[in-house]
Amino acid sequence: MKKLCVTGSLHLDVIVEAPHLPRIDETVNGLKVDYIFGGKGGNQALAADQHGAKVYLIGRIGADAFGKKIESTLKKTSIDINQLQKDQGASGMSVAIVDSNGDYGAVIVSAANSKIDEKYFSISENTGIILLQNEVPEQVNLATSRDARRKNVEVWLNAAPERKLSKELLSQVDVLIINRIESEAYADILKEKETKHITKILTFGADGLEIHFPNGQKESHPSYQVKAVSSHGAGDVFVGALAARRLAGDKFEAALNYAQAASALHVSSNLQIRRELNAAAVFAFLDSNKRKGITSN
Repeated sequence: MKKLCVTGSLHLDVIVEAPHLPRIDETVNGLKVDYIFGGKGGNQALAADQHGAKVYLIGRIGADAFGKKIESTLKKTSIDINQLQKDQGASGMSVAIVDSNGDYGAVIVSAANSKIDEKYFSISENTGIILLQNEVPEQVNLATSRDARRKNVEVWLNAAPERKLSKELLSQVDVLIINRIESEAYADILKEKETKHITKILTFGADGLEIHFPNGQKESHPSYQVKAVSSHGAGDVFVGALAARRLAGDKFEAALNYAQAASALHVSSNLQIRRELNAAAVFAFLDSNKRKGITSN
């Protein structure tokens, strides 16, 4: 199996449970707080590793306690962190508030993630996919994608959070993954001729997803209906699991089905169980859960 390179952010997430998200000027009494490894890069690397991919990570942490906890978490996985950079300042972090329905809002502080130095990383041999997101500087994504193109490696971009995307970066992307809100922000880009070569995956949470292939074919995939504990991190699980299954040789339809199941398991499980959700758990879920068929045009 070829390797997956994840270039992206590393945060320590402070997750607060509350009855509802605060309105402007409102203070809400919280119910619980957890400190969890995060960042879109870190979460997607962890998910891909958990679902069987051979992962190496390019990112940067600080010299603080958050950085030590991030590194300690990574060392407990199979992820190769030889290209993990270290900064003398603060590590990236986020604060997320999860309400009683499992919905959430979050704020991130990039810190060390904004200082990743492209002079000190490279795409290794036998890499099949590089996975990028928008929580690190654009020049980092560009440096990684340029190296990938030179080495005939697929470039996947999870364009989250939403920001302006350069034409150069889009010209190098093979797969673009965005959610409902981001698809609205990128509506014009999705129609431009410069993106016709890209396979576009638009995710809509409980409403399923659409995949648009470069040949004009479009498929709609319904979601698995589960009772949500928390949707926090579900998108990253989907992306990491999808990349893992593509590298394992699955066609897109099968890989998407697997990734949706992995995401459904994630949102319906508590934190302890989530750490044990591997390929065996997903295949067991698929065996016992059916859904309406895929539609295409």
